[in-house]
Amino acid sequence: MPLNQQQAVNLPIAALVLANLVPLFGVLYLGWDVGSIVVLYWIENLVVGAYTLLKMLITGGSGALSQMLFFCIHYGLFCVVHGLAILELTRFSGELAELPAQGDWPGPLVLIQMFIDLLRQIINAAPEELLWACVALLLSHGVSFLLLFIGQQEYRHSTTKKLMHAPYKRIAVLQVTVIAGGFLVTVLGSPTGMLVVLVALKTGIDIMLHNRSHKAGTAADNNSEPKQATGEQQWK
Repeated sequence: MPLNQQQAVNLPIAALVLANLVPLFGVLYLGWDVGSIVVLYWIENLVVGAYTLLKMLITGGSGALSQMLFFCIHYGLFCVVHGLAILELTRFSGELAELPAQGDWPGPLVLIQMFIDLLRQIINAAPEELLWACVALLLSHGVSFLLLFIGQQEYRHSTTKKLMHAPYKRIAVLQVTVIAGGFLVTVLGSPTGMLVVLVALKTGIDIMLHNRSHKAGTAADNNSEPKQATGEQQWK
């Protein structure tokens, strides 16, 4: 039985909330601190980037490959800068251990090596249960991708340019708030209550951004329907 539009919207929100309950469980029962939380939310940026590439490929086909390559480079550098802020936070809270340096990669491949080294350092500061939290985020964004982008055919009203810009808006609103809150919690000594507030704040912003994004897609659907009806009337 196919889902109606309201169900297609509600299920991704439910999946989003469930995914955000994982770090909340970590804070309350596994002893996760602020470094664990912000590391997880940084990795979520990589999950968003991966789904963005998939959306661009579906929307633009092979003609989007050059834009996808540009997105990988530009978004990758953006995530590196963001990741450096995460490293400073984890160093400040005493959670980051230095990893042994590796040999330099040849030529421009050194940029990829820098990103991998950054990822290694950030994961090194993450809790052991990080994998399950990452799986939850992957599934949460996957539900939205399948039910809305594919199931509700949002790709018909999108462009590779719009898709390429979307993750930056998310980081600007959500991740900056998380990092700022993370530094505040660290200064206060990572009290559990403040960590719960940080997770709740992130969840609320997630839902707001999700609804805003879908609202834009719904408006595009509504604007396109009258044109289609007019064409049918003219044909008759």
